Amino acid sequence: MNRGSFIRFFSLLLFCLLFFSCGTSKKSLTHVPEAAPKREFRGAWVQTVWQSRYSQMNSAAMKYYIADMVRKFDEAGINAVIFHIRPEADAFYRSELEPWSRFLTGVQGRAPDDPTFDPLAFIIEECHQRGMELHAWLNPYRVKASLDNTLSENHIYWRFPERFVTYGNQLFFDPGLPENREFICEVVRDIVSRYHVDAIQMDDYFYPYPVAGTPFPDDESFQIYAASQGFSPSQRDDWRRNNVNLLIRQIKLTIAHTKPWVRFGISPFGIYRNRRNDPKGSDTNGLQNYDDLYADIKLWVKEGWIDYNLPQLYWEIGHAAADYNTLLQWWNDNNYGQHLYIGQDLKRSIDKQELALKISQSREMSFVHGNCYWYGYQILDNVEGVADVMKSDLHRSKSLIPAYTHMHKGRPAAVKKLTDVYTEDMHFLTWDHKKEPENPESAQRFVVYRFRRGEKVDIRRAENIVDITPDNFYVLPYEGNESRYVYVVTALDAFHNESKPAKCKVKL
Repeated sequence: MNRGSFIRFFSLLLFCLLFFSCGTSKKSLTHVPEAAPKREFRGAWVQTVWQSRYSQMNSAAMKYYIADMVRKFDEAGINAVIFHIRPEADAFYRSELEPWSRFLTGVQGRAPDDPTFDPLAFIIEECHQRGMELHAWLNPYRVKASLDNTLSENHIYWRFPERFVTYGNQLFFDPGLPENREFICEVVRDIVSRYHVDAIQMDDYFYPYPVAGTPFPDDESFQIYAASQGFSPSQRDDWRRNNVNLLIRQIKLTIAHTKPWVRFGISPFGIYRNRRNDPKGSDTNGLQNYDDLYADIKLWVKEGWIDYNLPQLYWEIGHAAADYNTLLQWWNDNNYGQHLYIGQDLKRSIDKQELALKISQSREMSFVHGNCYWYGYQILDNVEGVADVMKSDLHRSKSLIPAYTHMHKGRPAAVKKLTDVYTEDMHFLTWDHKKEPENPESAQRFVVYRFRRGEKVDIRRAENIVDITPDNFYVLPYEGNESRYVYVVTALDAFHNESKPAKCKVKL
């Protein structure tokens, strides 16, 4: 038995044992999971910080690499790529606000060798052509991941060094300064206005992870702003949380005023608060978003300042300090019914032979709407056969992104004039639609389903999806001119609401 087969067998066996012996906790909050849900977020993080692979490529090679990356993700069933475009207040895209990233070209500020190449624009086009999403991943405050790094001469630091602080071996924007929040929002506005990104995402790096015995150096900004904002000298933690709250709310408003269909997601550290500090916290014992990173993620979800929450549950089942099952249930119970996806650590899940079980458990949760994998390169490299397992088991059918009905609830117009067309060397479906890329309520992509003649046409079943495409045509296979099918095409708007179906009988 090869490694991939063993992972599938063991995970299925373990799932059955747990299911039949223990059942599930809080039955009112769980349901029987679908083997292949029609709607499920399936993301992959692609980090660029500390990655040298890009800087070793010229633009032509990078285009090939990115196109191949997206293809491999698509084949593994991934429907959203979360690409790291701002690792150190720099850019993997053309920007007049921040310099090109050193992780892109080897030297911060150095442009790609091809002056027409824009990595962000390119990966967006590759994803969209395959019906996938591109989420632009930004780190808000980090400027230097190591103080040894050299900043480009046009970096904002050189114009306003008083707006930055050193902590540990890193350099950060001071989160307490309003002008820093304004600048970060300006960066977000620039990206959203110029690129067709589907979402902006930030991960768990808000105030930095604590350095033992070293207080964060924000005395000056605290003395200037705390009192006027209603905080006493003893409320520095509350003031810091408020600084991040202000940034999150301001980013959401910035996106909404620029392109209201673009989403804002946060991928926080996996523990909100431990129960010893908060009776409503999780039964865990580890670093906390609220107390240590000053990230009040529950507030952001409750107030609607973010559109999806993607906590990083990177621990194994049964971990002594942070049990995966405990945290999965806690986030399910504490996300106010909003979009919730689970961050999965691939290496740890593969090593512990838990990946299939974790995905099954996430599908059992009533308020979990998908998963995201850290890190995406392991899918690309098919580590321990994980891409094969995704293709054959975990993601055996294509899946649509869950609809963001809290942003817009409705249906785009159905496609018109659906028909099959023969040419001398091609047989394809074609349909009419009105292209309105700046109208989020209109068709942005299309879903193609196939049913055997006589089979019940039920578009709720994921296994009948054959393609998700931005095009208004679909090339049909040839099956000897003997097979009869019903093809169904629907439209998706920018919020992933689905239109009524249009049908066409086809002989292949």
